[in-house]
Amino acid sequence: MRAISQDTHGTPDVLKEAVLPRPVPAPGQILVAVRAAGVNPTDWKHRAAGLFLNRLPLVLGWDVSGVVEAVGFGVTLFKPGDEVFGMLPYPHGAGSHAEYVTGPARAFAHKPAGIDHVQAGALPLAALTAYQAIVDTAAVRAGQRVLIHAAAGGVGHLAVQIAKSRGAYVIGTASAPKHDFLRSLGADEVIDYRATDFRDAVQDVDMVLDPLSGDTRARSLDVLRPGGILVSLLPGTDPDEAAKAAARGVRVETLLVEADHAGMNAIAGLVASGALRARVEAVFPLADAAEAHALGETGRTTGKIVLTVT
Repeated sequence: MRAISQDTHGTPDVLKEAVLPRPVPAPGQILVAVRAAGVNPTDWKHRAAGLFLNRLPLVLGWDVSGVVEAVGFGVTLFKPGDEVFGMLPYPHGAGSHAEYVTGPARAFAHKPAGIDHVQAGALPLAALTAYQAIVDTAAVRAGQRVLIHAAAGGVGHLAVQIAKSRGAYVIGTASAPKHDFLRSLGADEVIDYRATDFRDAVQDVDMVLDPLSGDTRARSLDVLRPGGILVSLLPGTDPDEAAKAAARGVRVETLLVEADHAGMNAIAGLVASGALRARVEAVFPLADAAEAHALGETGRTTGKIVLTVT
């Protein structure tokens, strides 16, 4: 099979098309013929520096949408020919930037019939991250106030929709040109982070979702009401954070997304109901994965980047 592999860490040009053996599903696994696979910030970070994965050569990619080619022993959820989407176990299950990939059957769900593979391939990692933050970790309820940083990004724009589906009042930070897009998703307020310190624009928030960390994470404590929660996707750097959070009566959690059959089914349900849709910024053929990485690293995209496989 064709795959995008790297033998070293570095800039996007370390990504090369390679011919590798087609995998065989182990017990409890399915073999998926990949039709589309999202590219996420974690992909280009792993490409550049390894992060959690020190093995080389390395095939990246956690998002998958495709067709079941074969099932391993004991799998009852899917049959060959089923259209599925899901996230391979993060971080060690990477490998979807290829023509075929294997993964645990329960990392997948049936692809909603109303979307194509590009849409489905854009969703899993980012949507699961948002869902696990808003629903599983923060248990957001109707009427609560939710602040989402980088709200037009891959995780952020899906988080806006998931929070709205819970009945929350949603505030998003983004550059001014992206405000209309956020309003179209249902955001109740938008803040231009380039022109305004969000602490001057919003207070008494029940939940903050922070994909950025650093100074944004530290300042976010100031806008939470007592009993509120900050869910960050990156570790903090402030040694006094725990003491500050305790003094304000708020909770801080750092989330690492997990493969999740129930979560994927919930996401499929939101898609089917019309409550959730990925914004796809750009689509590249598998062979152009390096270009996809280069675009993503500009930090100026809205929504998701997707690779397609034929």
